[in-house]
Amino acid sequence: MRLPTLFRAGATQAAIKPSGKPDLALLISGNPCNWAFVGTLNRAAAPCVSRSRRIYASGGQLQAVVVNAGNANCATGELGVQADSKMAQLAATQLGVPENAVLTGSTGVIGQPLPVEKLEAGLPKIGLVSHIDPFLEAIMTTDLAPKKAEATLSNGSRIVGVCKGSGMIQPNMATMLAYIVSDAEVSQDELRQGWKGVIDRSFNQVSVDTDTSTNDMAVLMTNGASGAPDLSEFWRAVEQVCVSLARQLARDGEGATKLLTVRVCGAASDEEARRAALSVASSPLWKSAVYGNDPNWGRIMMAVGKSGVEMLEARTRIALQSMALFEGRVMPFDREAASVAMKTEEVLVEIELGIGQGQGIAWGCDLTEGYVQINALYTT
Repeated sequence: MRLPTLFRAGATQAAIKPSGKPDLALLISGNPCNWAFVGTLNRAAAPCVSRSRRIYASGGQLQAVVVNAGNANCATGELGVQADSKMAQLAATQLGVPENAVLTGSTGVIGQPLPVEKLEAGLPKIGLVSHIDPFLEAIMTTDLAPKKAEATLSNGSRIVGVCKGSGMIQPNMATMLAYIVSDAEVSQDELRQGWKGVIDRSFNQVSVDTDTSTNDMAVLMTNGASGAPDLSEFWRAVEQVCVSLARQLARDGEGATKLLTVRVCGAASDEEARRAALSVASSPLWKSAVYGNDPNWGRIMMAVGKSGVEMLEARTRIALQSMALFEGRVMPFDREAASVAMKTEEVLVEIELGIGQGQGIAWGCDLTEGYVQINALYTT
């Protein structure tokens, strides 16, 4: 996928991943970028997240990102902080940009020292190109599929987004690693005011396993090379890209065979609708039922109820694959036909609460033996 104007990316094999696949990547703009950032709420955050927060608070511009995969560089003490700082320093020197204009990112196994000597040897081997694919391939870990999306605005500005993540995902902020870049001209204040809302309606509504990664971050960068767009159009397109990536994350959940989409309307607020939808999308009982094609709608009702949102049983309606299962009372339905309708790549749950005007959507996946197998043997 072609990058927006003045952006370049590249990657190499630095022998950080045991597989020998590409694992060290660079993304750079030819000129400084305005940017917005959201990081994990996990209190055991990795040094790359802590450093990113400090740079973000300083208010300066951003120009490059360096990412390693195969090693989270988390829970590694002062040596981990030094390794993260060294990675930024090496990338800045190689690219000829200020060190504080370089963000670091790491993903992989927690608790193992990051081999700085491999960064030193690998970074000079990275050649930069005008498309994002080498960068995306290198940041993947247990992902089975690359996740990317793009949009073009009426003034010619482009938005390109990539992310990685397959497990340890109900991030309560974003996802494992997500990078959205554009050549649109948008002020830093505007980006920072709008970004969190986009995150709340996209990456925050994804669940694979309810575990929040220590390394999650989502970054939006704009370099202004193509001029100022209509801001409403810009934000619609950014959200479109992020929603696409969020759906791809859910579909590629570890061991997943299906995408689970949950729509809630009639809630007391949009926030309550999103909370109820995410509760259903993340319920292990319902996710297991989706895997087994079991239209056990009681698990949906349970998940809505445990979310704590305002609801009344008499006003609640639940539909599965457009089949009415509950409308203030148990509805007669063909259980076998409902089961057959669930045998598809996307299962849709629709819930009407009848309380207000709030709407929300969440994405998840089914829970399978594959998830257990992947995570039972992750480091052995």
